[in-house]
Amino acid sequence: MSFTTAILCFVTAAIGFPVGINAYGGSMTMSSRPHTSAGSGAQISRREAFYRSMTVAAGSAFVAGVVDSVIPAAAFAERPAYLTEPTDEFKESERQRSEFRRLQLQQKAKFTVVLERFTNDSKTEEQLGDDLADLKQLCKITGGLPLGIKRDDIVKTVRRKKALGFWPTSVEYGYQALIREIDFQQSPNKDKDVGNPL
Repeated sequence: MSFTTAILCFVTAAIGFPVGINAYGGSMTMSSRPHTSAGSGAQISRREAFYRSMTVAAGSAFVAGVVDSVIPAAAFAERPAYLTEPTDEFKESERQRSEFRRLQLQQKAKFTVVLERFTNDSKTEEQLGDDLADLKQLCKITGGLPLGIKRDDIVKTVRRKKALGFWPTSVEYGYQALIREIDFQQSPNKDKDVGNPL
């Protein structure tokens, strides 16, 4: 039995009309004969029967309006069917994402090798300068830093190396050039130049 049918049963029972519910279809039927008023045993007049039928009609209209306002029609609309197989466009986008992640991991591995060499092995001015130049070139090829390596990571690594004491002027120039390259690749000013003027 639906919500609307239940409400109509309640309204008609409250005003004294007998109501029957079809057990199979859930439909509601009202008796055409007015029943007797409680206690007196006398039949109700035609006028009273007319008033009661009008009350039932008004109550039904009211209940229908309440149900329509409380339960929107979209709740009963047919839901869209979900795809069982991915589309060709989705497969292509997944392939591109997978390829991008693979290339980023390769570039990150190259950055990691140079950073570890810079941190642990490089001691001379030439070695330090070469490592910073390699990082700058990798940054230019990659178009910035790869996923998993941040600008702050490189700055902290260089500062730890710098704190050891040996930090020639030429190495500082190489470090500043690297930072400018990173900043340019992350926020290029393409209105002026296509390439990095530095």
